[in-house]
Amino acid sequence: MGVEAGLDGGSERVRISPAELQAIIGKHTAFLRRMPGGVRANLKLRDLSHLDLSGFDLSDADLSGAKLFSTRLTGAVLTGANLYAADLRLAQMERADLRRADMRGACLRGAVLSEAVLVESDLRDGTIMHVRKNGDIAMHEFEAVPVHSELSVATVRAADLSRARVSNAFVIQTDLTDAVMRGTKFVRANLSNSNLTGCDLQGADLREANLSGAKLSGAVLTGAELNQTRFTNTIMLGVIMDEMTRRSANLDDAILARTPDEIGLDVAGALASHAAWVDSGGKEGARADFSGLDLSGYDLSGSNLSAALLHCACLGKASLAGASLAMADLSLADLRGADLTGADLRGATLERATATGAVLRQAEIGPVHIQSSSGRLWSANLTRIRLDEADLTGADLRRCVMIQSVLTGATLTDARLQDAKLAGSDLSEASFVGADLTGADLTDVRAVTALGLAPGRV
Repeated sequence: MGVEAGLDGGSERVRISPAELQAIIGKHTAFLRRMPGGVRANLKLRDLSHLDLSGFDLSDADLSGAKLFSTRLTGAVLTGANLYAADLRLAQMERADLRRADMRGACLRGAVLSEAVLVESDLRDGTIMHVRKNGDIAMHEFEAVPVHSELSVATVRAADLSRARVSNAFVIQTDLTDAVMRGTKFVRANLSNSNLTGCDLQGADLREANLSGAKLSGAVLTGAELNQTRFTNTIMLGVIMDEMTRRSANLDDAILARTPDEIGLDVAGALASHAAWVDSGGKEGARADFSGLDLSGYDLSGSNLSAALLHCACLGKASLAGASLAMADLSLADLRGADLTGADLRGATLERATATGAVLRQAEIGPVHIQSSSGRLWSANLTRIRLDEADLTGADLRRCVMIQSVLTGATLTDARLQDAKLAGSDLSEASFVGADLTGADLTDVRAVTALGLAPGRV
């Protein structure tokens, strides 16, 4: 269903000339600055296809019914803009600012909106309209025919759609990896076969939404409304949910983490076989693969899990104190409340893992030396990890990659963070008292009321 369905047959767009566009933009800039001669940009029903509008400030502009097919809008500012029934198919909108934009009935099929900001934007239904002779767009007099907004086959990675209204929209086969959608309204939206890996859907309203075939590995659904949500063949390994949210959802047809007993796995035997595999350099035994398993509460303290596969594993409140997890894959794992005191996590991958409230006191999460003639150092990867309220007192995090991680309220007292990469991370209310941050990258971090950070570092 395309945007042409949102307007009647008399809605042919008029191509805009470069000179006319420049004049309109100039007057709009004056309008935004409240200068004499300023006029709000009126690009209603204009054809702006394939133009490069990257970085332009079109805040509050009227682009209703405009054709923006394959238009470049990278970094453009469209806050409060009217994009009602706009044709944005294949538009390049990376890092665009669309806060509070009216996008009802718009078609964004195949558009790229990675890292765009769509906070409080409106992507609900539009209504079929007709164009009057004076150019005004008006509703048909006898019946209101709804037109669903479409965001299918789009790329919306790491975008912020917090509190956006996307009810009834088509969001099929869309890449929403790492998107922030806190409090977003998805009532009756079709999100089938979309990729929501690592998404933050806290408090989102997904009632009657269709998530069939979607991938939600590592997504956070705490406080989400899931009444009558469809989860047929939905991949939910490593999903973070509170008990109330879990009880309200019908997950009978979803793909969930299973316990070792359910698949007939002898954990002790698998650990012994893995230890033999490690000690023999892979000649004996077998590499442990606990990916997607529910090991919540298991006592794995002191276990040798070096280079083990624990992708999407549920390890909530598990004991891993003193365990060897060097070079292990713990990406998208649920480590909430886990005890990793003194654990060896050198060179491990914990990308997008959730370790809220975990204990990592004295844990070794620094680099590991790769045995080769080059003597290469392999850093631990904690990109986008959630470590809010975690205890990392005295932990070794040297050279650790922690880009865009969440460390709100975490304790990093006396931690070693030399040359760590923390760009874009949330360090609010974290304690760095006595921590060594020599050479650490703190670009664009949020550090409201963080303790122990030297003045001028952030």
